[in-house]
Amino acid sequence: MTTLAGKAGTVGTADGTGLAASFTELSGLTTDGTYLYVADQQTVRKISISTGTVTTLAGTAGVYGWADGIGTAALFGRISDITTDGANLYVADSNNTIRKIVIASGAVTTLAGGSTGSTDGVGVSASFGYPSGITTDGASLFITDTFNDTIRAIR
Repeated sequence: MTTLAGKAGTVGTADGTGLAASFTELSGLTTDGTYLYVADQQTVRKISISTGTVTTLAGTAGVYGWADGIGTAALFGRISDITTDGANLYVADSNNTIRKIVIASGAVTTLAGGSTGSTDGVGVSASFGYPSGITTDGASLFITDTFNDTIRAIR
């Protein structure tokens, strides 16, 4: 067992390599085989598996919100989980949204949701009750919708 990035007992938002990097509140993790992508409260962090170098891909630490954009211009509520299909990341966000991040550019868009409820629909017409888990089979996204006690699918 070894530490790849971050230092136990050190809370923060610093990008860096190995112990020089810090995290605030880790909640989800996925990989494409070269990088780890980590949900860290309001940010998505990218970690090189070979070097332990941490960079912020999207979001701004300590700033809650809901805004699509590129890199730090995008805002999240509190990211609860993350998954990847290799080219994109998909984020379950506590502001009742499912977000997509293009890995190559850091561009964030809202795929579904934006209000509290249990309505099925396309895009922002769908609603969630705290999406807390997300995974993909490569064709569909599957979401645990905590407060609605349901498993939802985006196809």
